[in-house]
Amino acid sequence: MMRALRQDKLLLFATIFVAAQVVLAILAPIVGGDPIEQVIMARMKGPSFEYLLGTDQLGRDILARILFGYRTSLITCGLAVLLALVVGGSLGMLAAFYRGWFDRIVMRFMDVLFAFPIILLAIGIIAVLGPHALSASVAIAVVYIPIFARLLRGPSLVICESEYVRGARAIGASDLRIVFRHLLPNLSSVILVQASLLLSAAILVEASLSFLGLGAQPPTPSLGQMLSEGRNFLLLNPWPAIFSGLAILFLSLGFNLLGDALRDSLDPRLRKNSGI
Repeated sequence: MMRALRQDKLLLFATIFVAAQVVLAILAPIVGGDPIEQVIMARMKGPSFEYLLGTDQLGRDILARILFGYRTSLITCGLAVLLALVVGGSLGMLAAFYRGWFDRIVMRFMDVLFAFPIILLAIGIIAVLGPHALSASVAIAVVYIPIFARLLRGPSLVICESEYVRGARAIGASDLRIVFRHLLPNLSSVILVQASLLLSAAILVEASLSFLGLGAQPPTPSLGQMLSEGRNFLLLNPWPAIFSGLAILFLSLGFNLLGDALRDSLDPRLRKNSGI
């Protein structure tokens, strides 16, 4: 991995870019301070030495709220992608492993989920569970379960027909051993790349849900919520909307670049063509 980082400048840049934002989210209380403290006399101030990114309509520090918004987005989307990977990936691998009626039932159910538009399906799930950050995680996870299922089913079908898997079955290896010793290790690069790309998309979905008031609820800071609140004061104080929008852009862009760089680095055909 370190060798790949040294040779692939895009991968190195993407890793540093994402890591910097994650570190800022972790150190949010130290770097940003209190995100819900209101200083009425400092309402709607522009960037200054005291408030590096200015303040919002309630006198809250925009920098502090963005850093805590990073934390909210990363936790919500990370949990959603992890849940989708565990459920959807497991269903996809098992469908390829056992074939037959199990494969048909699972994939037809995935087709049903695919038929719904992403945002509408997420809104419908949150309408049942209620608006909350955890509800947003569950909604995003349900949306991405069929993506992981379809993505992992394809290569799993190829691996299950390989000589070493047939050999393992011939010597009496259990299904569980075959899955964890032969199937999962050969899918690790696909999982890593797709998880990074879906994290990028999940951040946009989470921001959209928060913008509509269906994600994290006040006083918990959220980037989409900040953008929604800031749009009402664009003429008086555009800074909350501008900086929260840029934060969403940078966070999503970072994981998108990381996913692209990982795909280029881990794909043997692309490695060969680039001379790595």
